[in-house]
Amino acid sequence: MVRYAVVLLILVTGCYRKQPAAPKQNEAVTTASPGRGLVPAKDENEAPTPPMAFSDWPKPLIAFVITGQQLGYIEPCGCTGLENQIGGLARRQTFIKQLRDEQGWAVVPLDVGSQVKRFGKQQEIKFAHTVQGLRAMGYRAATLGDADLRLTPGELLAALAGAEGTISDFLSSNVAVLARDLQPRWLVIDAGGKKIGVTAVLGEKFEARLGGDEIVHQPPLDALKEAAAELQAKKCDFYVLLAHAPVDEARKLATAVPGFDLVVASGETPVASHELETVTGTKTRLMQVGQKAMYAGVVGLFDDPKTPIRYESVPLDARFADSPAMLKLLADYQEQLKDLGLEGLGIKSQPHPSGRKFVGSEKCGECHTKSMEKWRQTQHSHATDSLVTPPNTRAIIARPYDPECLSCHVTGWESQLFYPYDSGYLSLEKTPQFVGSGCENCHGPGSAHVAAESGETNASPGEVAKLREAMRLPLADAERKCTECHDADNSPDFHKPGAFDRYWQKVEHGGKD
Repeated sequence: MVRYAVVLLILVTGCYRKQPAAPKQNEAVTTASPGRGLVPAKDENEAPTPPMAFSDWPKPLIAFVITGQQLGYIEPCGCTGLENQIGGLARRQTFIKQLRDEQGWAVVPLDVGSQVKRFGKQQEIKFAHTVQGLRAMGYRAATLGDADLRLTPGELLAALAGAEGTISDFLSSNVAVLARDLQPRWLVIDAGGKKIGVTAVLGEKFEARLGGDEIVHQPPLDALKEAAAELQAKKCDFYVLLAHAPVDEARKLATAVPGFDLVVASGETPVASHELETVTGTKTRLMQVGQKAMYAGVVGLFDDPKTPIRYESVPLDARFADSPAMLKLLADYQEQLKDLGLEGLGIKSQPHPSGRKFVGSEKCGECHTKSMEKWRQTQHSHATDSLVTPPNTRAIIARPYDPECLSCHVTGWESQLFYPYDSGYLSLEKTPQFVGSGCENCHGPGSAHVAAESGETNASPGEVAKLREAMRLPLADAERKCTECHDADNSPDFHKPGAFDRYWQKVEHGGKD
């Protein structure tokens, strides 16, 4: 007998990787010793955790903390456990603060761009809050990625402008928003008794994605040569290029303009560099940041002829407590989404491709009583509750107004494109029948099926049978449907061999009673 599935889905917005258990709130997370790296604090009864990879470093003259390619992942939301996720602004600030304040290092944070991935009002709000966060963390220089540059120019400039209405920290040698003189081409940073010259470039591959006349841009190589020459005249001790470009293109730029000591590439792959590469024929060291800002690259400069530069990639995992300042920033972000609502965010309902409408799980349960009873026992029935009161230490930050969360935490949304279908969930007050990730998220909207079964239409027996068949989801197709929300980012365990069978056992149910 063919088996069929209702697989009800939950979306989370962070990236998952199994890490040590999360600390309790307000628990000490790290201990530090003079001149050494961070060592995770442990309870006496816990098994020892290896120290940070750079725990054996002597104190550097300067420590660059390098990030980029956040792509909208401002926090791991923690739907399936914050201890299983890495990345986020709240942990990043704690990491930087520990290096700067507890270790006493001269920290120079740098970012290679692409804070967001898509465009639209929500992304503009997210970008503005991220810029606030970077400045609160003490970032000294950053550049804009192609995703950032697709935001509305006016909103982009408003987010970047400082208290005096000028932009001093987001730079690019070849790209500017609206006018060239609105953004610096390079800057010189004083840190650790050294002068650091920094410029940036948007690579040719990414530059080609930009359209319209609001973005002023030059060919990358020509502009970079001009900026590099101007920087060389400043007689800096160390030169850094933030190259928002694929690694191959960044390597070519480093070869063509060989005066840089360090080139930071955004890259276009998920993996951060494990070590620094020396670009052939130059003194330049090259690295890429990886995607979603899950790792912070630390480049240390030392007064040591044998090892003048060291590098480690640090996962921003649960060993780093949440920064209260960044948690407030995240809460403010959610509050702004709430104030604007779906309409203010420019999100409009769309008709479902089938032309049918959603009826809600309770309606399904009028006939499918056993399946309904099973669903109520699963976490999927509480998917919306987990947005109202997150089941983790960030419970103070509710997310029931965030489209990126709603898309898989309620019934009747397009899970990948973050908009509701015409008859789907709108709010807790307006559409309580669509709370939870319900039957129709996998089986499709049930209006035609319900109408035919209840005799509301004059459907023939053949039409009724056809509609019943259309509502079924063969188990062979269920796994593919699941991964629309349980994707590799949000549920990596779901993709391990045999994992689907284990998941299915938790929600297994039959058809009609």
